[in-house]
Amino acid sequence: MKSKEVDLHEPAWNQAELLERVENDGELVRELLAIFKGDFPRTVRSLEAAVSSGDLKNSGSLSHTLKGMFSNLGAARAAAAAASLEKLACAGETAALKDAFDVLEREAGRLLPELDAYLAEVRR
Repeated sequence: MKSKEVDLHEPAWNQAELLERVENDGELVRELLAIFKGDFPRTVRSLEAAVSSGDLKNSGSLSHTLKGMFSNLGAARAAAAAASLEKLACAGETAALKDAFDVLEREAGRLLPELDAYLAEVRR
């Protein structure tokens, strides 16, 4: 499975897409980000445990959950990484799960600081 090149200068999430989706309700965006930041760590830890143990069912289910979470925020690359992991789990590709999880983790690692920066900016 080939991964496409990532432009490190491109934002990890599309703020405009999220704002449009919530009809420019900045308070709702802050609430959605707070919910994500509360749920994400627990979900990704559970996914990591499922991947490590080769649990295809939970790997698929949790990556599907993350795909939705990322998609709701307009984080297309992270959503695509979660979708890829979900697809591998559903296909029974246990050997490829770790690499796919690593990609998801890298994308999340790019996304989280951008969300934090946005939250810090809107709190001013």
